[in-house]
Amino acid sequence: MMCSMFDKKLRVPLPFACVLLMAGGALPVPAQKTYFPAPGKWQQKAPDELGFDAAKLSEAVAFAQSHGSAWDFEKDQVRTFGTPLGPLPKQRAATNGIILRHAYVAATFGDIKTNDPVYSAAKSFLSTVCGIAVERGLIKDVNDPVANSIHDGGYDSPHNAKITWKNHLQQESEWEGSMWGKNANFIGAEQFGRGERKPREIQDPGTFYEYNDVRINRFSLSLLRLFGRGIPDVLKTEIMDPIGASHEWKWVPYGNSTVEIDGKQIGSVSGGTRWGGGLWINSEDMARFGLLILNKGKWDGKQIVSEKWLEQAVQPSAHGPDYGYLWWLNTKKKQWPSAPASSFAAVGNGGNIIWIDPEHDIVVVWHWHENSAVDGMLQRVVAAVKAGS
Repeated sequence: MMCSMFDKKLRVPLPFACVLLMAGGALPVPAQKTYFPAPGKWQQKAPDELGFDAAKLSEAVAFAQSHGSAWDFEKDQVRTFGTPLGPLPKQRAATNGIILRHAYVAATFGDIKTNDPVYSAAKSFLSTVCGIAVERGLIKDVNDPVANSIHDGGYDSPHNAKITWKNHLQQESEWEGSMWGKNANFIGAEQFGRGERKPREIQDPGTFYEYNDVRINRFSLSLLRLFGRGIPDVLKTEIMDPIGASHEWKWVPYGNSTVEIDGKQIGSVSGGTRWGGGLWINSEDMARFGLLILNKGKWDGKQIVSEKWLEQAVQPSAHGPDYGYLWWLNTKKKQWPSAPASSFAAVGNGGNIIWIDPEHDIVVVWHWHENSAVDGMLQRVVAAVKAGS
């Protein structure tokens, strides 16, 4: 390309791009606006456009389709978890999911529109709702005792009075008591199925990690009382509606988990579907939530969830198995050895995951998968990323 400082006919300066080339510089790349999917719509791009090797990404999808979950509500639910407290679907979709890169859909597989329970993936949604409480000033400091704000008898004992919001978020509360007919010690074969546990000495709050849905249900009730309205309503108005999610998802309480708040009967929701109910949501809406978290709580120029909160939420706790604020982490590369250490996920029984990879700008939603197949799937997705893209 030949350039001179002036057009020979008009004697006017040439564009800056030409001048820059003469000086040996590179053309500036225009800044691209981050894409966010509009409500009810999602743009899909060819894998090559998103920096994926198309053949390798197809291998990842094929792997996912061949490793669907065998979870059966009728056969497995009561045997595994004990007596249900809430409703369960009679059937579910087959394995399905979405792979996003740079917010665009790179691939989908299966039925991504059926709203099925995601079990404990709901805990990461609950964590994010707690972040809204902190942002609104309802919780001044996560290190404050819950008893400072909640006065329903659940934190009256000397032991429970020590429990902080952070202890609940890290599953280190050691809360003592019963919620909705289930004791926090998980003792009783009929009530807990194969999940029944042996009696043990209860430790001081903040010193011992135990994955415990009774204690998370206590945390959820405490958040309900703090907001003074249902957690599903908070999630809908503060998070899901602003990111353009559908209106089809639902967070179902137990049949006996209704409490009175300011004269209104409100269902307190659970942190999973261990005993029925829970968050029922499709893969598309899960992907939107994952994209929000990947973008540090920002959506189309608006900060929906505090970036500071999300940074804190993925810091490993002192006693957990690489666990943050109800998010599973990969800091030690133990959860998913083939995935980046910076990746993290919302994870639920039956094979449900929202995996977030900040290093490669990827979100993977996989609904109803074999638990043992997750690392193999993530290995293939990461391997499909072209070098330098």
